[in-house]
Amino acid sequence: MPLHVIIDGYNFIRQHEGLSALERQALEFGRQALVERLAEYRRTKRHKITLVFDGSQKYFFPDANTSWKGVGIKFSRHGETADALIKKMALREKEKAVVVSNDRDIGRFAEAQGATVLASGKFEEKLRMAEMMGQEMPASESEPEQYRGKPTKKKGPAKKLPKKARRAQKKTGKL
Repeated sequence: MPLHVIIDGYNFIRQHEGLSALERQALEFGRQALVERLAEYRRTKRHKITLVFDGSQKYFFPDANTSWKGVGIKFSRHGETADALIKKMALREKEKAVVVSNDRDIGRFAEAQGATVLASGKFEEKLRMAEMMGQEMPASESEPEQYRGKPTKKKGPAKKLPKKARRAQKKTGKL
């Protein structure tokens, strides 16, 4: 099942130290830097990514709905918030969606629709891990032969997470 990563743009930018510093210089600098990072991430992981912003200040991207280096970018329309747009997307995508936001209202709604919700800080960790994976040696050169293909120790049913938590863990593991 392909994942659709839906990111609350300004929420993510303001949670990230480097991006928020760029945003303080100019709003479009923060947005552009985030899109560049996500494009790099998309080269490593082939998930569909949509970045959602409030549409009142869209200087860098001329259209309300556009794509830049494989990253979908949506701006809310006049009278609509980015939160409402994210909720519509979560409603449409259901289990396929991974919503990245620290907004509790969005999180509760998305989880009720079956989507997985990931805090901005956790997704930042996933971005960093993907960046490091892109720079490392291939697994065949970095792992000794004796460790490849060995099964891990099985966990018994007593140690299993609840089904909802296992599904969320499985989806976030793909990020």
